[in-house]
Amino acid sequence: MSQITLALSKGRIFEETLPLLAAAGIVPSESPESSRKLIIGTNRPDVRLIIVRASDVPTYVQHGAADLGIAGKDVLIEHGGEGVYQPVDLDIAKCRMMVATQVGFDYQAAVRRGARLRVATKYVNTARLHFAEKGVHVDLIKLYGSMELAPLVGLADVIVDLVSTGGTLKANNLEAVEDIMAISSRLVVNQAALKLKHDTLQPIIEAFRGAAA
Repeated sequence: MSQITLALSKGRIFEETLPLLAAAGIVPSESPESSRKLIIGTNRPDVRLIIVRASDVPTYVQHGAADLGIAGKDVLIEHGGEGVYQPVDLDIAKCRMMVATQVGFDYQAAVRRGARLRVATKYVNTARLHFAEKGVHVDLIKLYGSMELAPLVGLADVIVDLVSTGGTLKANNLEAVEDIMAISSRLVVNQAALKLKHDTLQPIIEAFRGAAA
């Protein structure tokens, strides 16, 4: 029996994946929120879950440490998506990638006059592509923590970040000024595993596809 390993991250993606797992007949034996285990069994002896950081999911799948995983489009763009097949947009963990500035900063005027903008973001590839397409010169500053602080202390003119409700922006006197793209989470599959474990993986992929439709 082929062992199938599915990479997931804690939090919103895990919670919104549970109904999709159930549709595929997979029930985790415990919750990663209450367990310290990084490898979690399921009701199926041939399926296990590994709990990894969201940004690491495509890497585990690419290198075959996981056969499939669930990752946000934002993470896949930053990773580059090499070596992974993305068969299904699961339409979960939805938000938008936006450009935001401090309230009162005239972003459109800065763009029009060709100003060189300092951009703080975790999503450097996304930001680079976006501003290159607009013909805007930028200095990218990679941050790992809260982006909202950067414009408030003069580190950056604008930030590029995920926005779901906009509450955090508002609380920090920031506003979204440009929509870059809609983000949702996708099922990603290791290309070699899809060939070698096709009979086991394909029904799981189809169950996810059906549940997401």
